[in-house]
Amino acid sequence: MGKYENDVKQLLTLIGGKENIQAVSHCMTRMRFVLVDPKKADEKAIEELPSVKGTFTQAGQYQVIIGNDVAVFYNEFTAYAGIEGVSKDAVKAAAKTNQNPLQKIMGTLGEIFAPLIPALICGGLVLGFRNVIGEINFFNNGTQSLADISLFWSGTYNFLWLIGEAVFHLLPVGIVWSITKKMGTTQILGIILGLTLVSSQLLNGFSVSTTKAADIPYWDFGFAKVDMIGYQGQVIAAMMAGFVLVYLEKFFKKICPEVISMIVVPFCSLVPAVIIAHTVVGPIGWAIGDAIGNVVYTGLTSDFRFLFAAVFGLLYAPLVMTGLHHMTNAIDS
Repeated sequence: MGKYENDVKQLLTLIGGKENIQAVSHCMTRMRFVLVDPKKADEKAIEELPSVKGTFTQAGQYQVIIGNDVAVFYNEFTAYAGIEGVSKDAVKAAAKTNQNPLQKIMGTLGEIFAPLIPALICGGLVLGFRNVIGEINFFNNGTQSLADISLFWSGTYNFLWLIGEAVFHLLPVGIVWSITKKMGTTQILGIILGLTLVSSQLLNGFSVSTTKAADIPYWDFGFAKVDMIGYQGQVIAAMMAGFVLVYLEKFFKKICPEVISMIVVPFCSLVPAVIIAHTVVGPIGWAIGDAIGNVVYTGLTSDFRFLFAAVFGLLYAPLVMTGLHHMTNAIDS
């Protein structure tokens, strides 16, 4: 007799039976179900089971909280139900059939930005510490910062920008890499495309607003001129460029003979993607970021700024979770 025999039997019945389970897996504390018909699950009765701590639905998955003993419960459940568990990735893939288009988009964004979260957190802490030691005037009647009066802290302030710049100014590299990783295409091509967006050959994107139009460098192709502008800190432009690369690579893989695909596909994917990034989707993404930044700036400086701040705060949370809040860098550019 298993430790959770009674709860396992009842859960299988309450969740709609074996035929209602499309896929099942578990994580550290939860059973993760993808149900054929989520409405068949008796949520209230399931939560009353002794071993169940709660339930919720997220990203198309019906999750039952068991606790630290979830692995034992899972093994007993799959053995009794006569079904085979699958990996968490397989559950995620199956769960997409239960999601509406908006949920699928948000899920994709979440998976793109999730690998970047540790870097964003680290970068945020670094910038916060730099502000404390270099931007806040604590000394000499509020006229000097710690970095102003100490050579050590001045050096530390300058050194930490090495990390801050890598995280936020060069963020497009991470974004394009993550998109290629998520979409299953060649990751090194994503890294290279990202690097072409922030190359030192280009005018830094944060310097555009302070540079005269006549002083902006450009490529001259005879029939057309293209501004040599970088996309440092630009999220939307980098995302659009990343998806262009992904779909170009998938297209050429389909039509290219396998014997020459190793040579043809990378070249035919990367070169057009870089051209399109700097001539089409980059400027479009920049304009979108500018528009959003201007809306935010206008709202926060209007007579209704307190109401705007409250509403924007509620909308801002999911942006922070996905990293999209960095697109407001356009305000400073």
